[in-house]
Amino acid sequence: MTRFPMTAAGHAALEDELRGRIRIERPRLIQRIQQAIADDADLVENSEFQAAQVEQNVNEARIAELEDKLALAEIVDVSKLSGDTIKFGATVTLIDEDTGENRTWQLVGEPEADASKGRISVTSPTGRALIGKTKGATVLVEAPGGTKAYKVRHVEWFEDKPQKRKQV
Repeated sequence: MTRFPMTAAGHAALEDELRGRIRIERPRLIQRIQQAIADDADLVENSEFQAAQVEQNVNEARIAELEDKLALAEIVDVSKLSGDTIKFGATVTLIDEDTGENRTWQLVGEPEADASKGRISVTSPTGRALIGKTKGATVLVEAPGGTKAYKVRHVEWFEDKPQKRKQV
């Protein structure tokens, strides 16, 4: 069984979502299905029943997915990591060599990646290109839109609470 790295914060977020889906969404959907049946016993023609059933199936699939991800998670305590070499958990500030724009990313496990929140997967093209690099290195990223060049400006290590950090 292959384990996947995940930050403690990412693991906690997935656990919270799982709890909400089991404790809140599941009972809500059961009640919705029961109400749809009470309103119209002809289930073939009952669109509310069918819609609620689809939503319940989606919820149950997400519960199973979350349980699998949590079972395979290897929690990495980022607060115990340091150094100037980029690896899982590092928060990296890059300078786009074409535009001069700064971008900051934390390298996280796939289940917790969310580029809009500044977290990219270590298995993404950018994540793979960054692994093993150090401050000052130029990184070439093969992306669907073409090759991008970045210069590594900072490598930082944040605990699960970003206000405590170690900068390299």
